[in-house]
Parts: sequence; structure tokens; C-alpha cells
Amino acid sequence: MKLNRNTVFACAAAFLACGILYTARLNGQARPASPPPMAHVLVVSQTKGFEHDSVPDAMANIWKMGHDTKIWEATLRTDTENITKTKKGGNFKDLSYFDVLVFASTTGELDLTDDQKRDMMSFIKEDGKGFVGIHAALDTNYKWPEYGEMIGAWFDQHPWFTFNAPIINEAPEFPATMHFPHAFTKRDEIYQPSKDFSRDKVNVLLSLDASKLDYSNNPRIHRTDHDFAVAWCKMYGKGRVFYSTLGHTKESWDDPDITKMYFEAIKWALHMSEGPTTPHAKMTAGTQ
Repeated sequence: MKLNRNTVFACAAAFLACGILYTARLNGQARPASPPPMAHVLVVSQTKGFEHDSVPDAMANIWKMGHDTKIWEATLRTDTENITKTKKGGNFKDLSYFDVLVFASTTGELDLTDDQKRDMMSFIKEDGKGFVGIHAALDTNYKWPEYGEMIGAWFDQHPWFTFNAPIINEAPEFPATMHFPHAFTKRDEIYQPSKDFSRDKVNVLLSLDASKLDYSNNPRIHRTDHDFAVAWCKMYGKGRVFYSTLGHTKESWDDPDITKMYFEAIKWALHMSEGPTTPHAKMTAGTQ
């Protein structure tokens, strides 16, 4: 078929229009939205004391939560080398790279220099980054007063060891605990917070139901107020802090309630959700 000049001009104009439209679509709203950048979570589990069998389960779950949702990328360490603001070159990741620090059942006095301790507290308090403590994160750094101030307490025995713990949800509006019913039971090891623990300094999210506990012949019970917090949150300067004693057993990390709690806690620590941190009076099972 022989094409005249008008036909050639028409085809060229149509081709040009298609190109302009395609370019406009790429530069405009039709371009596929790029995914938001992933946050960076540093998970540390150095154990200088008791080693929990559940540590690998905790670390693997936190890695998988971020990997599957593309919300964060987790770096897993059994040392404290990355807890620093000192630049070391190469592929080394210091605290400036991370958004949240997770202590997964750390125990004993961790290998931290005075400079590292200052950097870690500055990371939370001044930089406004997050901290999430899992179970034995309360059983560590006893010789570092500011750590106890930051996390809210220290470990002071587990009076009932691993048992069917009767728990009250004191904060159904908080993102990490809103999926729990008002009263429920979990088989886990519940830590007794030390005597310097105070509800005036934290927002208790979960606690043991004091009316259902056995106090007979138990010398490990030191809290005369029978106030045993199971999870709490607080602000430390600009930073968000979450802690829970849940997660002692390997089986707990197969419990979707527990994994969801820590998933939402990390999101909250990342400032991706909101939840109250204001302290409140102790609640009972009958209090709604």
C-alpha cells in the first residue's frame, strides 16, 4: 500500500502523542509508587549470665516480622559492637544507622564501655530512637544505674517460675496490647520488678491478677503491694521504651498473641503508631 504524505504525518503525530502520554504517565500519578524506605532494627542478645533457650526464637521472629512486612530490616548480634556512635568505616553499622534497639533476653553485665553507654542513652534520650526489652532485658546491667532508669526496673526473682499466669490487660487502647482480652492466661515466666519499680514512672499495660496468685510459703515474693507488671511503656527523653517479661519459653514465640505484641511494640517504638505513656493507678480484674 502506498502512503501519501498526509497519512505519514498523521501516523507520526499519533506516535508522538503516544510517547508524550507514556512519558506523562511515568512522571505523573500513573507511575507505580515506590515502597517507603525500610526502618533498621538492631537486635542484641549478649548473655553474661543465664542463657535462655528462647533467644534464637525471639531473634528469628523479629527478623521475620520485618522481612515479611518490609517494615524493617533487622541486624542480629550476640555482641555489643554496634552499640556505638563511633564511625569505623567499611560496612560497619553504628547507632546512626538504626531506629530501634532491641535487647532480646540479655543477661549480666554487657560488654559496654563508658562511651558506648553514653551513646546508647543518647540514641534513645536525645535522638528520639526506640528501645524494646524482651524478658531478661530486665536481668542485665545492674551496675549501670541509668539503664535501670531507662527501662523502668530490674529483675527481682520470678516467684512462680513458669506457670499459667493470670493476666489483666490494663491498656486495651495501646497498639501492642489492644488485641488481648481484658483477662487471659499465658504460660510463661513472669519476672518480679525490683523494689524501685514505680507505676508513677511507667504506663503499665499488662499485669498479673493479684487475686489469683498463690502467696503461700513463697520467700521469693518481695513486693508487699502485690503489683507485678507484665508489660509497660514509657518515654525516656524523646525516645520510646517498651518492656515485657513475656517470651521466656520457646513455645511463647509460636504464640501469635506474643509475636503480635512485640511486632506492634517495635512499630510503636518506630513512631509508626501512637499509644499513651501516661501512668495510671493499678487496675483489678473487675476494673474495665
